[in-house]
Amino acid sequence: MFQNYFKLAWRNLISNKGFTLLNILGLATGIAATAIILLWINYEVKFDHFHKNIDRVFEVYNLDSNNGSLNVWNTTPKVMASVIQQDYPEVETTSRLNWGNDALFSYGEKRIKATGNIVDSTFLNIFSFPLITGQPAQVLQGSNSLVLTETLAADIFGKEEPVGKTLLVNNQYNFIVTGILKDIPSNTQFNFKFLVPWSFARQLGFDDTFWGNNSTRTYVKLKEGNTAGDINPKLKTLRKKYDSESPNMHTFLYPFSRSHLYARFEDGKEVGGRIEIIRMFGIIAAFILIIACINFMNLSTARSERRSREVGIRKTIGASRASLITQFLGESLLLSFFAFLAGLVLVYFALPWFNELVKVKLELDAGNVSFWIGSVGIILFTGLLAGFYPAFYLSSFNPVLVLKGTFRKFNMVITPRKVLVVLQFSFAITLIISTIIVKQQIRNAQNRNTGYEKDNLVYSFMEGDAEKNYLLIRQELLQSGTAVSVTKTNSPITENWTNTWGMGWQGKPANDKTLIDRIYADEAFAKTTGIKLLNGRDFDLVKFPTDSNGVLLNETALKLMNFKEPIGQIIRDNGEEWHVIGVVEDFVVRSPFIPVTPLLIFGAKGWFNVINVKFNESRSVKANLASMERIFKK
Repeated sequence: MFQNYFKLAWRNLISNKGFTLLNILGLATGIAATAIILLWINYEVKFDHFHKNIDRVFEVYNLDSNNGSLNVWNTTPKVMASVIQQDYPEVETTSRLNWGNDALFSYGEKRIKATGNIVDSTFLNIFSFPLITGQPAQVLQGSNSLVLTETLAADIFGKEEPVGKTLLVNNQYNFIVTGILKDIPSNTQFNFKFLVPWSFARQLGFDDTFWGNNSTRTYVKLKEGNTAGDINPKLKTLRKKYDSESPNMHTFLYPFSRSHLYARFEDGKEVGGRIEIIRMFGIIAAFILIIACINFMNLSTARSERRSREVGIRKTIGASRASLITQFLGESLLLSFFAFLAGLVLVYFALPWFNELVKVKLELDAGNVSFWIGSVGIILFTGLLAGFYPAFYLSSFNPVLVLKGTFRKFNMVITPRKVLVVLQFSFAITLIISTIIVKQQIRNAQNRNTGYEKDNLVYSFMEGDAEKNYLLIRQELLQSGTAVSVTKTNSPITENWTNTWGMGWQGKPANDKTLIDRIYADEAFAKTTGIKLLNGRDFDLVKFPTDSNGVLLNETALKLMNFKEPIGQIIRDNGEEWHVIGVVEDFVVRSPFIPVTPLLIFGAKGWFNVINVKFNESRSVKANLASMERIFKK
């Protein structure tokens, strides 16, 4: 019987090639768009879920009150990991991780830059990043140990065996390669190409036991049978025991498996996060597929007059309504199957473009059982949804009225088909309007005044001898006519690497813990970056040597500190007193989608990583870059 249904469905589709092709293309486009969105959702939902025992891995968070509300953040003092390991028997192991750092690797004539992290030797016992060579408990034991990913190792050493080889890092430090990691997956929060042991940071004096320095991420793996609910009540008093400056601050463990999707807090409570975007795109995917199915329904019912004669004759010779419904649903499922195949082809060609657009690595994993289960599910869902109404509509015709040619009910004001058309257009209009709004938001962000002059402004990280030769580099850049101004900062002005709520100033409320961003800068900061001075002056160490302890406020910081006359005011930070020499216009440091935060730009007593260069506009950028390269090589 089913073979007969299949033959009838196939013959009907073949005999109406134009209609079949149109339906397949419509469904295929909807299925392709839906499939790409579902692939992305699956990618996001499975973020970091490849780690073994992920249910026992947690990240350390802090909670503290500020101006009547509760703030939550996930950076901790460097000493936090050892204290938790020592004081809480529920903990199996801990590890710290600093922010990603770039490093220059030198091997023979090769020079390769890569991003990596400083971690404790236990890091690879907590997270499941497989080693090709070496043992997780051993590869990060020595202070000069170095673990590379396989791609970075191949880039540096080619076909040579990397383990045991010595690499010069930043033209200063010799490291021995002790392990090779498989390339880390793209759906992880980590983004390192190499790992360096924390003992090296200690050797450099980077480690400290200051509880006010919340600059490190701390991860905890609990022993089997223990949960965050067991340890979190005890962690509430940890700060009271060790941190006299913030005794009321709470510490708690947050599941690492939730941090990518849910770690957005308001007033101390988890309120969502990236999961909201995923839900929104899930709704969009459903809308797209429903639009495609409604399009199929409308095309099918539009041919009702032609199919009605077939229905009338078949009912006259004894066909039941159930058999007709089965036939029409079979046709719909067959069309859905071919549309799915066509959709896969569209997905295959569209994925590289989509991956480049959203910076992910999605792929069609045909070897995965879940891929085929999902494929069958899409075919059945699409086929049944698209064919349900046409099957019941067409099979409901009265054979007597059909054969007389009077089966239509022209007096009906509202028909299912009219409802479907309105619904289809409503979904489409909603998506179009939403797209236009999002596009305008992105365009507004792109066109937002950054507050600094981007043209002819470049930066380079200080590596090797660049720091000790900074004055020579600066002098040659200016004398050669390559640059009109040069300054150095602790970070690019498009990023912020340090902030605090611990600054003090006259009139600061006792309970104010507003986070204030920091930038450390050398002289000519405003001149080089083109940031507008609203009051006071730029750093000038030649005329004013005390500017090494000077500080510039942005407008938002000035409002926070409420200085009527800011020039000469004293700011206390990190045990130093800084005097205000000027106020600059607010400028965008991070995302253009968020408000500007309070920012202080401290003078030359700070620490520096970046050389910022304002090129000479009378020369081409190409010529300036070539000259800059020559000077840096020298």
